[in-house]
Amino acid sequence: MTIETANAATVPGLLNTLTWAWLFTALPTAVCLWFINAPYGRHNPGSWGPQVNARVGWLLMESPSVLIPLGVFIYVRGWESTAITLFFLIWQTHYVHRAWVYPFRLAQTSSPMPIALASFGALFNCINCGLHGAWLIVFRDSIVLDWAAPHFLTGICLFIIGMAVNIDSCTRLLRLKKENPGGYNVPQGGLFRWVSCPHYLGEIIEWFGWALLTWSLPGLTFAVWTLANLGPRARAHHHWYHKQFSDYPAKRKALIPGLF
Repeated sequence: MTIETANAATVPGLLNTLTWAWLFTALPTAVCLWFINAPYGRHNPGSWGPQVNARVGWLLMESPSVLIPLGVFIYVRGWESTAITLFFLIWQTHYVHRAWVYPFRLAQTSSPMPIALASFGALFNCINCGLHGAWLIVFRDSIVLDWAAPHFLTGICLFIIGMAVNIDSCTRLLRLKKENPGGYNVPQGGLFRWVSCPHYLGEIIEWFGWALLTWSLPGLTFAVWTLANLGPRARAHHHWYHKQFSDYPAKRKALIPGLF
């Protein structure tokens, strides 16, 4: 075995080890977020240092998830692979909206975002995109698309459903904010009938769908991180609603209809 062959053999193993390590880091993060509210919007106490306009914060935080995959796609000549092209288009469908459309839908009165939070979010997105990009580079020639595979069909359906739920729920929240710029109302309609945070539920469904359709360790890792981040935030939102509104629907759960 040559040195080049030995190095080539160790790279996939090293990448998998790093990805597993990052996945397990999600657990202590979830525990921390269970007790410390991430300072988004209504949960921003103003004590997290310098603040930036919410639109600017979202642009800074989410843009790496558009630009890094674009660079990787060009680097690996992704257009030569049907699978990589499809994965790229699906990913960008979400993140172009999240990074470059959603911020400009925010109300002018949206709470500012701590620069520290935007920086942490951007760092997470760089790591997440880095792991996905490394996976594409290392395993490029072995990534194939099985259109009839149950995991692919299930995954793409979940991704579409999750994104639709997320956008619909966010639209309802944005509409409420524009109707009442100085305060908050109880969201109604859609999946808000059953849970306080269907926008989070939709995103969790989306990325578990991504994990299935790509059938990849980075995809699974991202899905676990999404759950670890949004689960505690949904709980915090749910408790806030109950404290803020005495008539808040008692049967409405935080994230999962009828369960949590």
